[in-house]
Amino acid sequence: MHVFRFKFLSSVNSISYKKCPNHCKYENHNLTNSFKIRGGINVLHHVKQGGYEGVVTFSTGNHGLSVATAARLFGLKAKIVVPFGSNQSKISKIKATGAELIEFGSNFDEAASLVNDIAETEHLYFVHPANEPELINGVATEFLEAIEQQPDIDTVILPIGGGSELAAAVTVLKSINPKIEIIAVQAEASSAAYQSWKCGRITSDKNQTFAGGFATGTAYTTTFDIYKDALTDFVLLTEDDLWRSIGLVHHYTSNLVEGAGASCLMAAYKVKEQLQHKKVMIQISGANACSHELKKSLHYSTFETGCFE
Repeated sequence: MHVFRFKFLSSVNSISYKKCPNHCKYENHNLTNSFKIRGGINVLHHVKQGGYEGVVTFSTGNHGLSVATAARLFGLKAKIVVPFGSNQSKISKIKATGAELIEFGSNFDEAASLVNDIAETEHLYFVHPANEPELINGVATEFLEAIEQQPDIDTVILPIGGGSELAAAVTVLKSINPKIEIIAVQAEASSAAYQSWKCGRITSDKNQTFAGGFATGTAYTTTFDIYKDALTDFVLLTEDDLWRSIGLVHHYTSNLVEGAGASCLMAAYKVKEQLQHKKVMIQISGANACSHELKKSLHYSTFETGCFE
C-alpha cells in the first residue's frame, strides 16, 4: 500500500481550559480549507497511476472541492455532483478549479444516485466520499502529524459525516496507542452514523442539518466497519448547538469556520466533566462557511465567555 505523502501547514496548537489541557488541530488551514484535501490528493495520485482520464464524485462541498482541486493538480478532469441549495462558497470554489459542477437532488443521498451512471457512461473513476480506502489512507496523514506533535494525547474529538476521518483516526491512533479515546460528533438532525453505531449495524436516518459536513442520511460500510467498535463516546448536537459552535470557535481561536468544522469544541463543552484532567485534541475540520452562515452565527461569538477558563 502506497500513500502519497505531503506536508501541510496545519498544526496542533494549545488552548488551555480549566482542568483540561486542549489542543486544536487546525485542518481548516489546509489547501481547500479542509482536511478533505489529504484524501483527495492520495486518491487522485492512484487514479493517475491507474490510467484514468478523470473522476466523478458526489458531495455537499468539501469532499467535492478536494477531489476537484486534486484533479487539477494531477491534470485530470473532474465532475462533481452536489445537491441543489448547497453552500455557495463551496460551489464557487469547485467551479474555480475548472471541474464540471452538476446540481442534482435535494440532498447528499439523492445527489449520489446520479454518479454511478456518469462513471459507467463516461469511463470515469468514481471517488466515493466514504467507501474509498485510498481516501482514508490520505486522511490518515492528519493523525500521524497530530501524534508526532502531541504524543501524550489521551482523547481525540472528531466530527463525522461519511466517516473517512473517523476511520483514519481509528486506524492510526489505535494502532499507535490503543488507550487513546476517540469521541465522535454528529448533528442530531442528520444522525445516521450515530444511529448505526448505537444499534451496531448500518442504518439510514433523517438528513436535515444545515451543516454540510454532517449532511449524510446513512452510514457507509468501509468506514463503519473500522470505527463501529472503536469509539469511546458519541455526542449529538442540535442545530442551535452548531450555530453556537461557530461563534464559540471564533471567540476562543479567532478562526471563522463552518458548522461541522466548529462542532468539536461545542462537543467538548457538552462532555467537559468526563474530559477533566485529560489531554484532548479538538479538531477544527473546515472553514468553508458561506456568508449568511457566518452572519447568523457570529452573534454567538461571546457565548458563555469564560466557560472553559
